Amino acid sequence: MSSLRLTPLILAVALFMENMDSTVIATSLAAIAHDIGTEPTALKLAMTSYLVALAIFIPISSWMADRFGARQVFRWAMIVFIVGSVFCAISDSLLTFVLSRFLQGVGGAMMTPVARLVLVRVTPRNQLVDAMAWLSIPGLVGPIVGPPVGGFITTYWSWHWIFLINVPIGIAGVVLVNLFLPDWQRSASRRMDLVGFLLVGTAFAGWVFGISVLTLPALPVSYGIAALVGGTLAAAIYLWHFRRTEFPLLDLRIFRLPLFRATVIAGAFFRLGVGATPFLFPLMLQLAFGHSPFESGMISFAGAVGAFIAKFLAERVIQRLGFRSTLVWSTFVTVLGIYGMALYTIDTPIPLVLTILAVTGFYQSMFWTATHAFTFADVSDKDAGQANVISQVGVQLSLACGVALGGGMLEFSHLVSGGATPSVADFHTAFWVVGTVALVATAIFLRLPRHAGNAISGHRAAEPQAGE
Repeated sequence: MSSLRLTPLILAVALFMENMDSTVIATSLAAIAHDIGTEPTALKLAMTSYLVALAIFIPISSWMADRFGARQVFRWAMIVFIVGSVFCAISDSLLTFVLSRFLQGVGGAMMTPVARLVLVRVTPRNQLVDAMAWLSIPGLVGPIVGPPVGGFITTYWSWHWIFLINVPIGIAGVVLVNLFLPDWQRSASRRMDLVGFLLVGTAFAGWVFGISVLTLPALPVSYGIAALVGGTLAAAIYLWHFRRTEFPLLDLRIFRLPLFRATVIAGAFFRLGVGATPFLFPLMLQLAFGHSPFESGMISFAGAVGAFIAKFLAERVIQRLGFRSTLVWSTFVTVLGIYGMALYTIDTPIPLVLTILAVTGFYQSMFWTATHAFTFADVSDKDAGQANVISQVGVQLSLACGVALGGGMLEFSHLVSGGATPSVADFHTAFWVVGTVALVATAIFLRLPRHAGNAISGHRAAEPQAGE
């Protein structure tokens, strides 16, 4: 096999492991909670801790690669992820499981960005698109096979193995990296903004942990308030710090660009809504409808099938409709799908559920593809690195807050209703709330100029009217 195909496939081993892990856990939450002696809703802390780790460590991934070598960092990232997976499998309490997921997140934060950096450095520019396509394969396949595989393992074997299967996959990846990936010359690293890293990490962790605790009665409310105050204080200090630093960790001046600003803000609202659904939907199927983890996974995977199909059509759709129309329709239809989840009952025909999930997954995937490109619509080459890092951090942070929001609304409705376990009505309440939050993104995208991003989409729209 050509080295131009071999390199992305080796890198894809790690990304497949990461994508599989993030999808299989959703179908196993009820079983994990039962074994470690906690409530299923409490495991939102484990899901958010992984996302917080991504948000904290993604900003330094490029610096780490330049300082220590991308090949070396990528190899150690896989090892850290493997160790975190083993710790997840042997966890016997909520605290140990949350910390283990955080450790996995540290490894994951280094794998995806560094893999892309590796590919850019070893691939000729005229073959980069083809190489990126091979690298994206695990991102497409992982979410499809993850839910049914995770459900099958949990139902007929043990949930511990959804983490232990990462060990042989990860070891194979490390061996392939050692054997076949070149140790290319690293770039000169710029000075590390250590103060900024500590402030940003404190802010992100404080916000997400604080929101999660406030919606989790198992911990004192004072803990959540203290975390929110500490995170906000750290963020305020960072706002003062970054203007006085030559190379700030996150250069927030880039928010002066209107299209970038709109994409990040609208995307944050959208992900606050959709970020909750991988947590809420499998739980509703299991706790409220009585499905097994395997049955839940076989239903949930329909959304990933729709997303897979969208990947092959997205470029043509964006070129035909333009970014504005694509983003408006993709967010709006996805919200309708979330509202549909708020109407499901135990008697809802499964084929109807699968169809709605597939359509929702299709349009949600269209959103991801469109924003990946539209993020850079008015960003210059010199600011592309900061735009990439800030947008990725925004993705992980808003997804983490989305899990906290969805779990919090479920817990609040459950407390009000007073049932022994969350009822169908409790889940419906949570879906109505997160869907409405996501709908804000549609309103923001509607305000974009009709010609926004046409230079990179290739869309030929009518000439903009005065004032657009």
